[in-house]
Amino acid sequence: MRVALGIEYDGSGFRGWQAQQSGTRTVQTTLEQALAKVADHPVRLVCAGRTDAGVHGVGQVAHFETTAVRSARSWVLGSNAHLPRDVSLTWARETPDDFHARFSALARRYRYLILNRPHRSALWRERATWRHQPLDAERMHTAGQALVGEHDFSSFRAAECQARHPVRVIHELTVRRDSDSVILEVEANAFLHHMVRNIAGVLMTIGAGDQPMEWAREVLERRDRTQSGVTAPADGLYLMAVRYPERFGLPETGCSWPAVV
Repeated sequence: MRVALGIEYDGSGFRGWQAQQSGTRTVQTTLEQALAKVADHPVRLVCAGRTDAGVHGVGQVAHFETTAVRSARSWVLGSNAHLPRDVSLTWARETPDDFHARFSALARRYRYLILNRPHRSALWRERATWRHQPLDAERMHTAGQALVGEHDFSSFRAAECQARHPVRVIHELTVRRDSDSVILEVEANAFLHHMVRNIAGVLMTIGAGDQPMEWAREVLERRDRTQSGVTAPADGLYLMAVRYPERFGLPETGCSWPAVV
């Protein structure tokens, strides 16, 4: 049978999601080893979105196939007993055979956290990006609306991106300030490699007043990554939620955390 999982992890101690060469600590490898102990056979996970090194997961979703008969409670509690403290299963559900964690997803939501104050944080290191220059969140929000909709996001994809085409649909993009935090939220049907971090880099440049608000649209229309500024660090990025058709009956992924610094 096919089982879907909700997954939460602190990405600062992992070299990203995807399994790599022996000895490299990744989220996928760590989870597969724990699940194999509960299933009593090797397990191979397929996730909704492969996150990079340092990127965190609040509402990651993955699936695997198994011949083992276990309750949802047993998959979660049994696996968590074998997992380190920086990764955890939040739920498990048996799904129809046509469910696919990646291809069945309707949308993904990411959050990018920016600590915007003169001094760095000891508690939020590797969990928020620190910018000491004042950022205008309203200016960033207004500029970001040029990216909403269906566009060619070539200017916002990494050079090593393996996607077959650069067209994506951003459903919603918001930027808001809460005390010392500037919070960027982006929901799209799918994302290119480094797309959110490149968007964050462009909007922070605009928020600092180093470029006009029109620059976001200009970067988009150039379709040239070399003209689009700095890629923002990974440590402020969170995969918050993945949305699926209701017929699969999966729990709502993600939560309001982390909201503010």
